[in-house]
Amino acid sequence: MPPLTFRLATAQDIDPLADLVNSAYRGDSSRAGWTTEANLLGGQRTDSDEIRSLLETTGSTILIGMQGKDIIASLHLQQDGTRAYLGMFAIRPDLQGAGIGKHCLQQAEHHARQRWGASTMLMTVITLRHELIAYYERRGYRHTGILKPFPTSPRFGIPKVDGLELMVLEKVLDTTD
Repeated sequence: MPPLTFRLATAQDIDPLADLVNSAYRGDSSRAGWTTEANLLGGQRTDSDEIRSLLETTGSTILIGMQGKDIIASLHLQQDGTRAYLGMFAIRPDLQGAGIGKHCLQQAEHHARQRWGASTMLMTVITLRHELIAYYERRGYRHTGILKPFPTSPRFGIPKVDGLELMVLEKVLDTTD
């Protein structure tokens, strides 16, 4: 397997990124991995318009994990003062569970510290995703006590269960590197 490398997304990556993120979270293709939300949400997770908007927003970037010429991971980072928000973290479903996620998180945290001087990383996770929350907790993320309602726009998915909420997690970033 080629080594994992990272680069910033460009406009040429918009459609492949939308495909990757949707394949990792929704529909039958997502069931090959463990991060699927297919039992909780139908519809899409993102679209090309949202990816384009994220790339054009000041203080926003998308890191891409590459193996050779293949895009296998994505991480959206948004600057918020001394904090950075991590979202749209996706790994190709057939490669999940192989340790790639740990390297992706480390790269995202390093990027936020180096590029923006971020001291804290924030993310939101659906509260019903206990295994995913536990994964992030093993990597130093902690529940802030903040819950947010799940977005009601079908653009972000159509709930299959009632009462979806997002838990805000945060991690104080190591500043020694």
